[in-house]
Amino acid sequence: MTSSTPSDAASAALSDAHRRAGIVAHAADEKKGEQIVVVDVGEILSITEAFVVVSASNTRLVRTIVEEIELALKIADDEGPRSVEGLDDATWVLMDYGDVVVHVFLAETREYYDLDRLWSDAPLVEWTALPALT
Repeated sequence: MTSSTPSDAASAALSDAHRRAGIVAHAADEKKGEQIVVVDVGEILSITEAFVVVSASNTRLVRTIVEEIELALKIADDEGPRSVEGLDDATWVLMDYGDVVVHVFLAETREYYDLDRLWSDAPLVEWTALPALT
């Protein structure tokens, strides 16, 4: 029998958040999301472990990416978002999954708010883009 320490539990929760963030990143990538980054904010914020930030070229694509992310996490973890904000105008949609918060931006809106600069001190989590379909 093995025992787990609090640091083991925190590490497992972090790796699960990173796994889920990777699912989000891949789903966004499959629907032509751009400039996808996964930011580890767990050491900075107590309310979540990771941010996924995605850009899209138009509001229709923002909505498509949001739908794909919801489907991917529903399939992977049988979980829907706790809340979704911003779908009305679809220039910045925030999806709260607890340990992962997703920001899907219209490209111009992302540039304006510049979350990338705001969280530039937080480490990025590597994820591998899916290969292009041929």
